[in-house]
Amino acid sequence: MRRIAQIFAALLFVAILPSARAVPSFARQTGLSCNVCHSNPPELTAFGRNFKLRGYLLTDTSRKDKIGNVKDLFLTRSIPISVMFLLSNTSYQANQPASQNNAAGFPQQLSLFFAGAFASHFGGLAQVTYTHANDHFGMDNTDLRYANDAKLGGKDLEYGVTLNNNPTVEDVWNSTPAWGFPWIQTASGVGPIASPLINGALGQDVAGLGGYGLWNSHLYADVTVYRSEHAGAPAPVTGTSQSHNISGVAPYWRAAWQQNWGSNYLEVGTYGIYMNSYPGAVSGPEDRYVDPSFDFQYERPFGANLLDVHGTYIHEKTNLGATFAAGGATTAQNHLNTFKLDSTYHWRNKYSATGAMFSTTGNADPLLYAPAALTGSNNGNPDTSGYIAQFGWWPVQNIDIDFNYSGYVKFNGATTNYDGALRNASDNNTFYMALWLNF
Repeated sequence: MRRIAQIFAALLFVAILPSARAVPSFARQTGLSCNVCHSNPPELTAFGRNFKLRGYLLTDTSRKDKIGNVKDLFLTRSIPISVMFLLSNTSYQANQPASQNNAAGFPQQLSLFFAGAFASHFGGLAQVTYTHANDHFGMDNTDLRYANDAKLGGKDLEYGVTLNNNPTVEDVWNSTPAWGFPWIQTASGVGPIASPLINGALGQDVAGLGGYGLWNSHLYADVTVYRSEHAGAPAPVTGTSQSHNISGVAPYWRAAWQQNWGSNYLEVGTYGIYMNSYPGAVSGPEDRYVDPSFDFQYERPFGANLLDVHGTYIHEKTNLGATFAAGGATTAQNHLNTFKLDSTYHWRNKYSATGAMFSTTGNADPLLYAPAALTGSNNGNPDTSGYIAQFGWWPVQNIDIDFNYSGYVKFNGATTNYDGALRNASDNNTFYMALWLNF
């Protein structure tokens, strides 16, 4: 406890340094404060959602010079570069085998953003990230988009084209995986043995091109197709040592309806992906994944405060023909059901408190979910459930101090001795502290 108090004191000292006055590139571009677009980054407000739909643009897009000539070069008045610096410390309920407690990330993550308007009707967010675990920089979430507007049936239509590298990263709601809760989390905890494909498995490993539209400020639709690109692997793609190599293209779909009544806001929708994949190759037997999913987002202001709720349900059906033939599964037909619900109360853009629950269930498969110390399943079952409690403090809008406690009721199919090496689900509980700097 004394060590934890010392770390907290250090975080608090850094948080009040004068450098806190700096703001990210979108705020510099628009002249607006961070809380106009974000209730709690990366949570988007209604204004922030519209800003993203319009191609990350809110500038004078005139291309004429001072004497009225059309210019061939588009340059914004501010350089569209931002930096994110994340420092953290993670304490464990029980030490992982042969390791120390209190894993420090200094930094856990350092990200450079090229974000803003690049041309008339064209903007984007491109993120390059250094991670402590890998000790190198790599391409992170990136979304480039062309946006415009028109009329359809006498109603406004906002439409565009997106080029991105992570299914759901193009979404404007925080109920889908790429921008969903938890906004930041430990990089050194023990992860469950199973998770649906659409829940981050393809992030930064694919390239996608798609189109989207919002009609009458209510109905949203998006269709994007993805191909494997495997950053850091040989080009063209050989598929060697890669779990997923897309056969043809993998279509991603998204549809949502948003509605306001009184002070209430609600979005309900569906999203998902269909993918045929060659494991470890670019030809031969295939595995098939279908991930139909449903989500909602609710918001309700209370004066200067805000309550929001996000929920998502993913039902994944797989036909692992290739994995089964190779002896990696006892049955080709498998399924996973994943549910997550989180709610945050924001006090005047200074404080936030979040509670969340999550659950993944599926059929047992002792080969697909094999026993292994710490990370495996003793009974071949992927069932995992738990909760998260998080408190955040924003002394200024570009600095966040977070405290997060994550607990497991069940892990990889059991509450006790889940891995066959006498480790219990609650042993993977973590207390996580983070200092998040954005400038």
